Amino acid sequence: MSPDKLLTFSYFCSVKRKEQSILTPQEYIQLKAFARVDGALTALLWVVAFAFYIAGLTQPEWLLASIILMVASPFYIARRLRLFRDEALGGVISFSRSWGYVVLVFFYGSLLLALAEYAYFAFLDRGFLMQTLQQLLGSAETQQALAQYGMKETVADNMAMLQSMRPIDLAVNMLTTNLMLGIIMGLPIAFLMKRSVARVK
Repeated sequence: MSPDKLLTFSYFCSVKRKEQSILTPQEYIQLKAFARVDGALTALLWVVAFAFYIAGLTQPEWLLASIILMVASPFYIARRLRLFRDEALGGVISFSRSWGYVVLVFFYGSLLLALAEYAYFAFLDRGFLMQTLQQLLGSAETQQALAQYGMKETVADNMAMLQSMRPIDLAVNMLTTNLMLGIIMGLPIAFLMKRSVARVK
């Protein structure tokens, strides 16, 4: 193969790879549709974990259940991505599309979770969370441990900041945190789930 033909061939391959990495409007609509459904399911998981966390402030066994659900959520999202890849895309998905899917799932899930948290803090909490945290942090053992590690003032400042926040502020703060987690955690999930060639069953 002559140098000119080789150059033409390599350019053609690079163009094809570039074209394949760009989603068509139909593919983008499909991606958002699946991400909405999986985001809603993820939000349900997070709402249950949040309810367990609130209950765990007085009953430690529920707190453990909350932690388990939160730790399991990235694995659940990875499983939903695998189903999307295998059932909707024929077993093939690029890294960028995988990452976009995870970010969208976190976005929709975080938005619904923020709405649920706003409803809780605005209409149901009535100061329960802050009162319980103050009781836990105000114990002699906790105060001694915080003083030992030099965190007493830091915790006091954080508690004062939390007390000054409105329900909408708490919800938006959680929304922002979850979105950042989605962007970061989406990278390893997308890397593990990407596949350029479908596996033969």
